[in-house]
Amino acid sequence: MRFHILTLFPDMVRQGLETSIIGNAIQNGILELNLINIRDFSQDRHKKVDDYPYGGGAGMVMQAQPVYDAWRSVADSIGCRPRCIYLTPQGSLFTQPMAKALAAEDDLIFLCGHYEGVDERVLEEIVTDQVSIGDYVLTGGELPAMVMADAIARMVPGVLTNEESGSTESLEGGLLEYPQYSRPAEWMGKKVPPVLLSGDHQKVESWRREQSVLRTLRQRPELLEEAELSLDDVKLILKLSDKLSHPSCIFSENPCNSSLPVLK
Repeated sequence: MRFHILTLFPDMVRQGLETSIIGNAIQNGILELNLINIRDFSQDRHKKVDDYPYGGGAGMVMQAQPVYDAWRSVADSIGCRPRCIYLTPQGSLFTQPMAKALAAEDDLIFLCGHYEGVDERVLEEIVTDQVSIGDYVLTGGELPAMVMADAIARMVPGVLTNEESGSTESLEGGLLEYPQYSRPAEWMGKKVPPVLLSGDHQKVESWRREQSVLRTLRQRPELLEEAELSLDDVKLILKLSDKLSHPSCIFSENPCNSSLPVLK
């Protein structure tokens, strides 16, 4: 899979992605990172890529021509028009299912905007998806592009050394991940739940599922609306919800839901 990132700061992206698991996948040829400096396509002798917005207003706007030529260099090199993602707070919220879907692509282009945005005309010409990683504003699209590339790359076969780990972590099936423990069995007076030491794999899996449901109910209850739930999951949710004197308090940081049991 090839990530083509159109940016004004290629070194920033390179340092963020060419490390750890993603960096290893790039070195092993499973992923390819193609960084395109938009300034290289400026026709201005000072490599300027922005100008004042028509109609007035604060800030500058990235011009259409260098962005388009940078995109065209990628499209011409691979012989097609791949999906082009523009990172913007106005886009659709990035989710795990979206990461899975995008991981099926051979090529993805990420357009990292700056200043007050990008000339609308080039967005209309090249962008297929507008995506946001959250309802906040950053100084540029590089960090969101790295977040998306990391999440998508994990779904590409061969990137993770343990293939199962990509399908059992947080947000798979719409639930948060269960608690994890390692040695020693007791630390600062806190013991590992006995079921994890039992050697009974069926009981361990059952406990982990219950913990995932419980954690999601307590921390991200809105995820349950679209989670893949079994009948036992629904029964557990109803049982736990009945123990709340005020069900709405699970949306609050106030520990009024401390009556929720800790499953052993």
